[in-house]
Amino acid sequence: MRNALGRAGVDPYLLAILGTVGLAALFPARGGAAHAVSLATEVAIGLLFFLYGARLSPRAALDGAKQWRLHLTILLATFALFPLLGVAAQALTAPVLGTSLAKGVLFLTLLPSTVQSSIAFTSIAGGNVAAAVCAASFSSLVGIALTPLLTAALMGGSARVDAGSAVDLLLQLLLPFLAGQLSRRWIAGWISRHKPALTLVDRGSILLVVYGAFSEGMVAGVWSSLSLARLALLLGVCLTLLFAVLGVTTLAGRRSGFSREDRIVLIFCGSKKSLASGLPMAAVLFPASAVSLTVLPLMLFHQIQLMACTVIARRMQATRQGRGELREKPPTWRAPNVPGHPHAGGTRAVPRAPR
Repeated sequence: MRNALGRAGVDPYLLAILGTVGLAALFPARGGAAHAVSLATEVAIGLLFFLYGARLSPRAALDGAKQWRLHLTILLATFALFPLLGVAAQALTAPVLGTSLAKGVLFLTLLPSTVQSSIAFTSIAGGNVAAAVCAASFSSLVGIALTPLLTAALMGGSARVDAGSAVDLLLQLLLPFLAGQLSRRWIAGWISRHKPALTLVDRGSILLVVYGAFSEGMVAGVWSSLSLARLALLLGVCLTLLFAVLGVTTLAGRRSGFSREDRIVLIFCGSKKSLASGLPMAAVLFPASAVSLTVLPLMLFHQIQLMACTVIARRMQATRQGRGELREKPPTWRAPNVPGHPHAGGTRAVPRAPR
């Protein structure tokens, strides 16, 4: 089932998130249950960023600094190009989408890039995997600090970026991340041996964040005004954002003189946004009743980027394999099957004459 969904370009984890949204719609947490979910969500967010810190190798990040031109280009795409497009999209779509969804579009453009999927797509397409690991790691590190700052600068009073939220960010995101970094020397081996179990933990944390956010939205009645026409328009906005950035990163890679392998890294690391980082950050930065609509554009964009990048990566892979198949193979000769002959019964390549 999982393989079939993957071949269809559907992320099974997104289906789990949508199922959690449905659960929150049918059985939203209220009263004491809502308070318990809120506390559990705070703990889950801290655990999530602790695991991020424990998995990220500082040595790999330092080694990747050697390719500073590539990483700088990716950071500019992530934290400059995307936000500029987000500001324009918010201004153009707010009268139709409504304030909350338009701000959600802007918020998704302020987030760091993904890690796992960026590396996976780079590998499939035949890109520089080591550079992708470093680029995605840099983006996550920078995003912890830069995303709240951009949110404060561009979204103003819409987000709770004040002394209280700064403390929340410090306690829920940065300190657990640093604790994970400091504990790597003792737990890195254990983490590498238990990756499947830890994946369930961090993905389960995200599902808890989703359930809490959408429960708040249901209780506050923020979904009553959401129509299919607005959803269709939001889908179109997300598609436009993604393909605009894909086009710019493709052109920038060619104009910058990067190798094919590095251009692939730029395309996949520079065009995506992290759902795993965005949902916890939204839970900290925005009022609880507004989180569900604010993160809806991010959820749509997440699935669109996975489907589009799956197609692009597979086409790059097919092109690479096709070029390999078209390369002329050197002719071979078979040695005579004569006893005592030094190459009896064997084959070897015939040396080509110099041209």
